[in-house]
Amino acid sequence: MTAISVTKARENIYQILSDVNKNSQPITITNNRGKNGVLISEDDWNAIQESLYLNSIPGVVESIFKAGEETLEECIVYNQDEEW
Repeated sequence: MTAISVTKARENIYQILSDVNKNSQPITITNNRGKNGVLISEDDWNAIQESLYLNSIPGVVESIFKAGEETLEECIVYNQDEEW
């Protein structure tokens, strides 16, 4: 992960924001007063939030893994009685 100082980030914020969105790579912004920060794109942030939400629902992760083991032929057939 790329790291830059808060001073450099301030000088180049528009380019840094563009890079983060274009490359989908987070950038650590460092300072000498304490903890650092991480800049990520809004799309990546939304994906993280969605993943956290889905992981918080009991049984969803197991259901996704189970569905991943099904053959394509099994997925194509619509079963009206299938429990959602």
